[in-house]
Amino acid sequence: MLKILYFASLREMLGRGAESLDLPDGVRDVGGLLKELTARGGEWEQLATVKNLRCAVNQEMARLDSPLGAGDEVAFFPPVTGG
Repeated sequence: MLKILYFASLREMLGRGAESLDLPDGVRDVGGLLKELTARGGEWEQLATVKNLRCAVNQEMARLDSPLGAGDEVAFFPPVTGG
């Protein structure tokens, strides 16, 4: 089971801040999970269009090729600017 967290504008776009999901068959990394999520259609397709989408696995910054396993926590968030 994965715990998936969505932050900032992603939470607003998707209408949820978190979900639990069984690790889909064939999904081995963050990029595969992202592809699986966007395949849901509707607002989920917008995940693929977020420029510079950031992700973390188990609270550590990750890349799309970062491996996933059952029990991992995955967070997606847009780039943050400040000043």
